[in-house]
Formats: sequence, structure tokens, C-alpha cells
Amino acid sequence: MNNKTFHFVGIKGSGMSSLALVMNDLGYKVQGSDIDKYTFTQRGLEQAGIKVMTFSADNIVEGLTVIKGNAFDDTNIEIQTALNKDIEIVKYTDFLGKLIEDYTSIGVAGAHGKTSTTGLMAHVLSGVEKTSYLIGDGSGKGIKDSKFFVFEADEYRRHFLAYKPNYLVMTNIDYDHPDYFTGIDDVVDAFESEARNVKNAIFAWGDDPYLRKLDVDVPVYYYGLNDDDDFQAINITRTTRGSAFDVIHKGEKVGSFEIPIFGEHNILNSLAVIGISYLEKMDVKEVNAELQTFHGVKRRFSEKVVSDMVIIDDYAHHPQEIKATLDAARQKYPDREIVAIFQPHTYTRTLALMDDFAKSLDLADKVYLTDIFGSIREQQGNISSQDLGNKVHNGGDVLKLEDMSPLLDYENAVMIFMGAGDVQKYEIEYEKLLSTLIPNKQ
Repeated sequence: MNNKTFHFVGIKGSGMSSLALVMNDLGYKVQGSDIDKYTFTQRGLEQAGIKVMTFSADNIVEGLTVIKGNAFDDTNIEIQTALNKDIEIVKYTDFLGKLIEDYTSIGVAGAHGKTSTTGLMAHVLSGVEKTSYLIGDGSGKGIKDSKFFVFEADEYRRHFLAYKPNYLVMTNIDYDHPDYFTGIDDVVDAFESEARNVKNAIFAWGDDPYLRKLDVDVPVYYYGLNDDDDFQAINITRTTRGSAFDVIHKGEKVGSFEIPIFGEHNILNSLAVIGISYLEKMDVKEVNAELQTFHGVKRRFSEKVVSDMVIIDDYAHHPQEIKATLDAARQKYPDREIVAIFQPHTYTRTLALMDDFAKSLDLADKVYLTDIFGSIREQQGNISSQDLGNKVHNGGDVLKLEDMSPLLDYENAVMIFMGAGDVQKYEIEYEKLLSTLIPNKQ
């Protein structure tokens, strides 16, 4: 079967690039196509020697199995060509759903925290047992004869219903993707449907009222900081070096753990990993050792220092994610001014969650916004970044790429660029501007 060639339509997508890397590692011939624009997932594909082409009918030839990315429909030129030539086409979700059947599979679902938790789970389990993984930051690894397969399970358009994992972590349920979900009840229905696909057990955040109401046939283990959680973190110490805590289960101590990452959300993510490793009877000391060597995933609290400024790049694009990122920054840099530069992602999300965005952003000392990064699936509508800025108390001015000078007013501060679009171009422009002033700052 390894002489098959898989052609990925939309190979630069975060899930698709990860899956391409997995299949390449497993010994299959892999290639793909996408738009010409450079993406942060591209580097991994290039390093693996995977051929990436521009969309063209000429790419589709006999003998391929075409993997169709979630973002593409039958109007794509390559999908049309494959249909006309009667070449096998498999949806990304269906392909992944079939692939995980050969492993003890661990899915991670949730409105927020999927990628970070999947990355942490993959890192820890890989250090203890053979583990393949697919992370939504474009990272993927296929290990032959793996025991575990850790993967990100996305709720958007109910894609995760294609998966029937052994274990499922549910980090939270929240209203997001208003272009698809009709409201919170629709989101809850999607998660409950996926919960019924789980074979062994579910690990769910105990503070989430919707997760507390799950009605499934498999055991549900709740994790959190409270006495009614099945896996509870106690004796928590948060410092500028990370967090330390003990974990108890059914009144008995599981172990003591340390993580070099920041924010309460990362303690919770660690609890999910510890819970599954406990059920799988892994050595507690080995698990703790692996936790201590995890330093995050791509585009999640990625840091650099330029002159006297700390610059953080983060994918946060929902109010709860913004809150978690700012909480982490406060823990690591308690004595510095925190400045948020936020690019709203999609008009529908900005409109639906505007008050929540303003409340979360106000946790920063100062807030700047960029123009909304719209989706190709939506109309602009009667909404702008300035509408959000008017609700932000700690600033709310809208930055333009051609004039980033307002950010030069800060010294020895933490600048957090947040968003799921192309906010990085603002960060790059700021860094260029900052570098011209470095001699004056020294």
C-alpha cells in the first residue's frame, strides 16, 4: 500500500499539512497543492521534502488518491478534474477518522485550547511511549508501530463527528464560529454528538456547565481546581518560571508536577494529560519529566526580545483565548506594562462577541486594534474594528500598517500581537520600526 501517492488539495491548511507530514513519515508518497501565498505551515512541508504546487488541473493524474481539505468544495479545479477522471477523493476528516482506528487514539476537542493541549499531550506521551500525532499548528509525526495517536478534533461544521476516538479531552464548550453555529445550544449539540462517539473515556474541564451535563455511556472524568473534580490540582504555585502543583484523584495523591509554561489554562491542560497517562498506567516521574521540557506550540505565546521590548505572537482570536494569553503574560512579566495589539478575525465573530472581546482586552494595560481580518465565506456587514475600539476602556485605537508609530511610545513593555489572520505583518512592521531606534534605546 505504501506505493500509493496521496495528493493533498489545500496542503498548507493547518490540519492538512500535519496529516501530510504523518503520511510522509509512515512511508507513503505525499504531495499537494495550495495558493501561492506563504503560510506558517509551509516550512515543515519543505523540510520534509514534500512537493507543494499551485492549484492546477495538470496536477491530477491517474494513480493518485486525492485528500480534500475542509476549506474546498467541488468547484476547486483539482477536485473537478479528479471527479471527471474518476480518481478517488477522500475528505480530510474521513481519512483521519479511518487512520486513527489502528491506534489507541486520543482526540482533543474544545472551543479553545485544542492546539495547546494536543501539543502538550503529544509531547508527553511521545517521551513515554511510541506516539504519532497531528496538531493544528501544522505539526505532525507518524511513527510506525505507535501505541498512541494524538490528534486535534475540530468542532467547526461538526467535522469531528468523523472521529471515534478511544479517549476524548473536552477543554470547554463556548459559542464560536457564528457563521455556522446558530447559537450555544447548537454548539452543545455538536459536542454531545461527538461525545457519543468515544469508546473508552472522556476527560472534561470541570468548571464548564455544559460539559457537566454530558449524558454518555462511557466514563467522564472531570479535571480542574475544585473538590468535585476527579483529577484536581492543589497546592498551586505560579511564578515567573512557570507553575508547580500536586494532583489528587479520589482523595489520593497522583504526584507532584512542574510546567515551564504560564497561565492557569496550562495547568488545566496538564491535568488532562496527567489524567489520561494515569489511566494508561504511565510512570508518574516520566510524565513529570516530559511536562518540564514542553515549551509550547507554534503561534501560541511565541516570544522574542527586540531592544528592551518583549514581543509575543499568539493565535488568540476569541475572548476566552485573549483572557488566557493576558493571564499568562501577567504571570511571566508581573512588573511590565502589557500592551495588546489585536486583529479581530471575521466580521461575524466580532459582531456576535463584541462586548466579551472588549471585556477581555481590558485586562491589558493598553489596547490597539487592526482592521478586521474577514473570511472569504462572509460579507463585511455593518461592523468595523472602531466599533469594538469604542467599547474598550484601555485604549482601542485602530492601527494602520503604514503608521505603527504609536507603539514606539512604550519602553520595557510586553507587546502581544494576537489574531488568527495576518496580524504577524503588523508585528514585522513594528519590529522594523523598533530596530531603527535600537541605538537610541541603548
